[in-house]
Amino acid sequence: MNSTHTILCVASYFKGIDFIRACKASGWRVLLLTSEEFRDAEWPREDIDQILLVPQDKDAWDMEFVMKGISGLLKKEKIDKIAALDDFDVERAARIREQFRIPGMGDTRARYFRDKLAMRMMADDTQVPNPAFVAPFNDEAVNDFIARIPAPWILKPRSQASAHGIKKFHDADTLWKRLNELGDDRSRFVLEQFIPGDVYHIDAITYEGKVTFVRVSKYMSPPFEVSHEGGVFRTYTLDNNDPIAKDLIKHNEGVIKGFGMKSGATHTEFLRAHEDGKYYFIETASRVGGANIAEMVEAASGINLWAEWAKIETLAPGKKYKAPKGEGAYAGIIISLAQQEWPDMTSYNDPEIVWKMNKKQHAGIIVKASSPERVVELLDNYAKRFYQDFFMSMPAPDKQ
Repeated sequence: MNSTHTILCVASYFKGIDFIRACKASGWRVLLLTSEEFRDAEWPREDIDQILLVPQDKDAWDMEFVMKGISGLLKKEKIDKIAALDDFDVERAARIREQFRIPGMGDTRARYFRDKLAMRMMADDTQVPNPAFVAPFNDEAVNDFIARIPAPWILKPRSQASAHGIKKFHDADTLWKRLNELGDDRSRFVLEQFIPGDVYHIDAITYEGKVTFVRVSKYMSPPFEVSHEGGVFRTYTLDNNDPIAKDLIKHNEGVIKGFGMKSGATHTEFLRAHEDGKYYFIETASRVGGANIAEMVEAASGINLWAEWAKIETLAPGKKYKAPKGEGAYAGIIISLAQQEWPDMTSYNDPEIVWKMNKKQHAGIIVKASSPERVVELLDNYAKRFYQDFFMSMPAPDKQ
């Protein structure tokens, strides 16, 4: 049997290219488990030793089919590590680890980084500030919650990504109508207090329980508003010495410690309430942030989150990971659905532009500057232009 270490990358979506390349550069064999629909995607095939395809839709893998396939693979192969490259793959990877006793995050721990109800309960247990919530399993518990907590309330799917499937309710009758429609599927949701505020994300690398790299960013419009009310997506990096950033770095460390994150990449979101300025934990994920946030963080810091995570996963025995210091610049990103199949962004030519999106039916730009004020100025200007040049909205997905 080949003595080279092997990592299985689970990716139901097309992402994690830099992770795959960095694993290969460390001398590891790389196996990729992905959806049939991404068979012809632009994977770095020279860095992948074998691609394993799942015929089901990316959102609905038959895990019994996957388990049988992995079982057959292990007759000839030894898998040392498993990496979940997308949010939807965290629980899938955990289940494979549990079944075949491969080191890493198992089912229970993975829930804290995927299941929004498990996150809420763990946040309570570890004194991470948290919105009021209730598991909507029991009628009496729901009625008690809506009697104590003033509307609006939000009903969240426990295992969807981003703001997909979230609904806001302003009165008990409408909420109960939705809960009754869900029937026994109510157990797949969590009901919580809606708190107006500014939303921030903390993107970090953790090694042996210690945060070794962190960058705090602010969404210019909360993801819920972008997903449900239409609009362009914008976020930008803050100065880590900014008072709000300092507070959020401490809160993120509480999440990392309390939730039992050992090593890897995390994307965590907090809200700062408009009413009282207090911070409330929204969610966390044991992965690199989506929506090209990793590219924005790299533009600001020079740190590629995918590559750093891969370095940790593929460390040689006896070696210790040392995080790079990174640059002190600032960056921001703007993304919109576009009316055009391939939007023409040639008129966007400011010298601060360091990246343009190349994706069908999308327009996107990353800017880099020496101050966050300049980044915000550019993003505000581009938002106005995007609405004129490209913008298209679609109804928010509503599925489990």
